[in-house]
Amino acid sequence: MLNEFDIASSNYDTAFTFSNIGKAQRSIVFKYLGSIISTDERLSILELNCGTGEDAIHFAKLGHNVLATDISEGMIKVAKAKANSKNLIFKTQDINSINENSFDKKFDFIFSNFGGFNCLSKTEIDLFFKTATKLLNPKGKIVLVIMPKYCLWEQFYFSLKGNFKAAKRRKTDDSIIANVEGVDVKTWYYNSEEIVSLTETQYTINTIKPIGIAIPPSYLENSFLSKRPFLSIFKRIDTLITGSFWAKYADHFLIELQKK
Repeated sequence: MLNEFDIASSNYDTAFTFSNIGKAQRSIVFKYLGSIISTDERLSILELNCGTGEDAIHFAKLGHNVLATDISEGMIKVAKAKANSKNLIFKTQDINSINENSFDKKFDFIFSNFGGFNCLSKTEIDLFFKTATKLLNPKGKIVLVIMPKYCLWEQFYFSLKGNFKAAKRRKTDDSIIANVEGVDVKTWYYNSEEIVSLTETQYTINTIKPIGIAIPPSYLENSFLSKRPFLSIFKRIDTLITGSFWAKYADHFLIELQKK
């Protein structure tokens, strides 16, 4: 069955993964992950919504055992073409169909990057967190990178263009239709407080960090903002503004959870 991300898969790397903005935001994510994932210990990692596999390949190169999943067969096809490693498996998997028997092992670390969980309703996220407690080893961790409701860049950019509806599009509890490489995708936005409220009984919150408080959203890749010296300045600001207060104002935020 054709998935909307199958259509986007052929151009996703060009439009985001290898774009200046995409690489800049991913470098900030990897910076935080460096203090979360130890290279001294080989971990069993489950990646959800892996897209074209860039993060999974990074984890595998660090020596970890990685199972990377995505609902899109197109994304998985692109990912498989990039890497052939004994400690890396790509699998087509709908996150909403995952249960405690979906895999033949448990995991030390579950990861989802750049808004994969924004494709899920709050009910679906709540169900996943309950399932994840059965997928994780004791003290296992989950790290998610999610789009919040109040991105400063988005409000400034669209307000400057006079498109006030678009400037406020994230500020809703309902889903909206977001355009991903010409494909309409049903999308929800969540602040970190909402994720905390769904997880506080089962998980400890270790870290909440802004991703892209100064680095702009990827749809500004073709503007001067993605070029030097501007992007270098924005990257530097992102390394300085790291408090959890700023998470809800960034393009994305990272949240680290640990199973109780």
